[in-house]
Order: sequence, then C-alpha cells, then structure tokens
Amino acid sequence: MIFLLLFITFFQIGLFGFGGGYAMLSMIQGEVVTRYHWLSTGEFTDIVAISQMTPGPIGINSATYVGYTAVVNAGYSPAIGVLGSLVATFAVVLPSLVLMILISKFLMQFKNHPAVEHMFQGLRPAVVGLLAAACLLLMTAENFSAPTESYWQFGISIAIFVFSLIACQVYKLNPIRVIICAAVVGILLL
Repeated sequence: MIFLLLFITFFQIGLFGFGGGYAMLSMIQGEVVTRYHWLSTGEFTDIVAISQMTPGPIGINSATYVGYTAVVNAGYSPAIGVLGSLVATFAVVLPSLVLMILISKFLMQFKNHPAVEHMFQGLRPAVVGLLAAACLLLMTAENFSAPTESYWQFGISIAIFVFSLIACQVYKLNPIRVIICAAVVGILLL
C-alpha cells in the first residue's frame, strides 16, 4: 500500500511542481510530513540538507531519500527501502518526461502565440510563490531554534543565516565555501 501511495504522491508532485526542485520542497513536505506522517519535520529537514549536498536536482534527490525513509519508517527492511526510493524517484520524474516529450513537439510551433506567452507569464508568480514557500518551510524552530528555547542557539542560527545570505548575494562567494564555513561555525558554537 505504501508503494502505491508513494507513486501517486510523487507523481502528483512531479506533475504540479513547477519551478524546479526547490519549488517542490513545500509540496513534498506538505504530503510526507503533514498529510501522511511518513517522516518527522526533523527527518525532512535532514533529507533536504542531504539533497542539497548531493549531486543532482534537489527535487529528485529528495524524492529518492523520502521514498527510502518512508518505507523504512513503515517497518520494512532497508533492502525494501531501496524499492521505495526507486518508486518515488520514478514517479516524480515520469510527469516531466511525458510532458517534455509532448510539449517539445508543439512548443516550437506555438511559442510566439499570445495564449502560450500569457500562460508562461501566469506561471512566473506561481513559481516565485512556491520558492518562497520552500524557504519558509525550512525556517522552523528545529532549524533556527527559538528565542524561548535558547537565545544563544537562536542568535547563532540567525547570524549564520544572515552571513550566508550576504556572502552569496552581495559578495558572490562560492556556495560550497559558505556551506563549509557555516558547518564549522555550527560545530564550534552550537
């Protein structure tokens, strides 16, 4: 039963996940944490972090890790968890594959048509909204702590966040170096 639910869930996410992997994160979190309770918020946050660090698109990486973790958390063996990874990964990729094959045949003919241009103009704000939702879902007490829990941890978390944002956006530092610096600061101070 979990394999069918994984397939349906990730197929829908792949079908409606406009804007790439980061835009999919809020949809994935809503389904696997909130709706089905396959993972805790902490497990999902860890999966997002791992998905960002591993090569490949974050949406596909997240689907792979969620598929495995959901099946193992459901009581199956790690070997069967690999099957969960395959199901979730295939399901999230399938809609894009089918749509790209179909769209590629027609888009070149109609790309300058006003209806197609308006459709893409309508998708842009939706993509920005999905990306903002992905950012907000990671701003939790588990990631930043809370002033009521620990002023020190909350302050350091906010400082790391601000440093990373400024380093990447203003000074255009390599994100890998920023991640390594943030990790070192987190190990030393948290």
